[in-house]
Parts: sequence; C-alpha cells; structure tokens
Amino acid sequence: MFSIRQLMSKYVLLAVTAVTLSATTGVALAASQEELSKTSNIALESLYKTNPTAAVIGKSARAIVIFPSIVRAGFVFGGSYGEGIMTKGNQFAGYYNSVSASWGWQIGAESYGYVVFLMNEKAVQYLENSHGWEIGVGPTVVVVNEGVAKNLSSTTLKDDAYAFIFDQKGLMVSLSLEGTKISRIKK
Repeated sequence: MFSIRQLMSKYVLLAVTAVTLSATTGVALAASQEELSKTSNIALESLYKTNPTAAVIGKSARAIVIFPSIVRAGFVFGGSYGEGIMTKGNQFAGYYNSVSASWGWQIGAESYGYVVFLMNEKAVQYLENSHGWEIGVGPTVVVVNEGVAKNLSSTTLKDDAYAFIFDQKGLMVSLSLEGTKISRIKK
C-alpha cells in the first residue's frame, strides 16, 4: 500500500512530466499543414540519403507514415508526441499523430523522427480503419537497425511494416516504439 506522501509525489511527478511534455511539444502542435508536409518530405529524403535500405523499402511500400519530430520526456512518468503525414505513392493521404505514455525508471528528454513503411494493403487498411494503431498490436512492425538493414532487400521484405528511427537528439535512457499509438487527425 502506498502512503499519502508517496501518492502525492507520484502525482507531482506526473504533473511535472505533463507540463514539460506540453511545453516541449508546443512547436509540433502549432505546425501548419504546409509546414508539416514540408518537414515530413525533408525528413524522408534525409532518411533515404543516409540509409539506402530505407530507400529500397520505400519503393516497395504501399504507404509511408512520416513523423519528422517526436518529443519524448520523462521523470518516472513520461510520454511522447509528434505529428506527421501519410503518403501513398507520391500522394498525400492524411495527417497522423504519434502518442505514447510510460512509467518506470526513466529520466530525460529527447527528440527524434521515425518513418513507418506499410508494406501491404492489410497494414494500410488496419491504420486507416482503426481508431488508432498501437504498435505492438495488430500488423507486425519490424524496427530496423543496422543489423537488420544488412539483411533486407526488395526480395526479403516479408513483414507488414518496417520502422526507421532517425535524428535522435537529447538524452533518454531507452527508446522503443512499443506502446506507441498512431492515429489519424484533422488539421
């Protein structure tokens, strides 16, 4: 059983985390449609230049969800938020957000971007027809790191989706997309 002091300190930490997160995500929340589309396209091109495997996967993808800037902060309780776009081919297909919450031994703040390549119609339909896609539930998502990337080619792509995390800045103990929810938003 928790004492009142322990419960109060947990609520204070939660409040501090919420304030920190909302203060650092203000820029992302204020992005116009034009700014978000522009920064998303720049982020995708930058990923392609620095990671040839992503470019190969991008050519085979049915849709691409691009989050150019996610802000994550935490002190025991934490969370992350960012906005992005979906494209199908070279065509805009909607605005999305990425949200996660966590608790446990964590401290710090960071920003990063990530791109999810949806490889088949099943994954695209799941994202479009659900009230948000929680990564780790539904279609299989493979987070691609250097070791995984060495073994991927257009002929070995078998999973529903591939995610690339890039442009990490700041200091946070760990980074995972597990538990992240991607939802369509109106801008």
